Amino acid sequence: MQNSFLNYINERGFFNQCTNLKGLEKTLEKKSVGYIGFDCTADSLHIGSLVPIMLLRAFQKFGHQPIVLLGGGTTLIGDPSGKDETREILTIEKIEQNKEKLKSLFMKFLSFSNTKKNKAILLDNLDWIKKLNYVDFLREIGSQFSINKMLTLESVKQRLNREQNLSFLEFNYSIIQSFDFLELCKNNQCNIQFGGSDQWGNIISGIELVKKKIRHEVFGLTSPLITTSDGIKMGKTNAGAVWLTSEKLSPYEYWQYWRNIDDKDVTKFLLLFTELDVSVIEKYKTSSGSELNNAKILLANEATKICHGEESAKQAEKSANTIFAKNEIDLNIPEKNKLEVSNKGIQSAMSLKQLLVSINLSSSIAESKRLIINGGVKINNNKVLDKEYIIQHSDFSDNLMFISVGKKRNGIIKLI
Repeated sequence: MQNSFLNYINERGFFNQCTNLKGLEKTLEKKSVGYIGFDCTADSLHIGSLVPIMLLRAFQKFGHQPIVLLGGGTTLIGDPSGKDETREILTIEKIEQNKEKLKSLFMKFLSFSNTKKNKAILLDNLDWIKKLNYVDFLREIGSQFSINKMLTLESVKQRLNREQNLSFLEFNYSIIQSFDFLELCKNNQCNIQFGGSDQWGNIISGIELVKKKIRHEVFGLTSPLITTSDGIKMGKTNAGAVWLTSEKLSPYEYWQYWRNIDDKDVTKFLLLFTELDVSVIEKYKTSSGSELNNAKILLANEATKICHGEESAKQAEKSANTIFAKNEIDLNIPEKNKLEVSNKGIQSAMSLKQLLVSINLSSSIAESKRLIINGGVKINNNKVLDKEYIIQHSDFSDNLMFISVGKKRNGIIKLI
């Protein structure tokens, strides 16, 4: 690849495939406009969306203009890609609430400053979708699509092959996404659509629609769907989704996620989710022991800095050092993992298994028992193996007790 931006994303693992590579390279010789769409199905995004966000961030750093397209309209329909069943249909009010939350999220990753020539643009496809006349749309846009071809889309084939329901509403998603590309091309000079590899079919449909309607060449580029070394799709852990907003996941918990990733994923994630020079990251490819541990801390710091700011990253590392390295109790732990108990509560035989549920370190008594039996629970860094263990006054030091589950989850009990 001769283009610096394409070289950058290819070297760091963002590149999966594109349409007309030579044409795309020529287009990227000057300032280009590219977009990614994000449906408003939740009031935050999790790290499964971090690859496309970091891709847009790199696109802007190389002098191009990124468009974040919020799917206020397409969320009303529901994207069937990667889903075994019909998505929940959200109310317009809920979609609007989610949309407002997402707007502030993207401002952490991209520059929307008016002083920047290639400032990021945030748009909502509801602005043009709500104006559509159904019959006119069918005649002007629907006539450009072949049912035969739409049936070959992976998202459609999977549902049909499994004899799972695919609503007519969802079947239209690809047409609406294609129409988005046409609108952005006409009104914002957008000539590139980015997306995950599962969006390839929809992207191609959009490219073909633009060519048919305005005879303009546009391009598509996809990134691979990133999985962890054990084959799990990024985005969720056993403890829940790894969200990108502090309201849903504290910076400390976010930092801990990256700090505790599998050894095999360290260099891959350093390339994707930090902006460290490749030459720095290469040094850790064969690292082990304390050097690998340092690489994980570096990843946690850099990823948290990009998402939550440098101060939050420093505070998260400080908290982790206090808890794990200095063997002290730190109070900078999420509120949901804290609890105050009275002397009376201790005297009434409070069990460890119930306490784990109360401070959200376990989802049930049964899970608590399994965690304890398997050696995953510690009180003040001392492993507890008795599933019927009863909390004692001696477990408190200066009226505080520290509980940990595995390497990632921590809680504090205060005696009042």
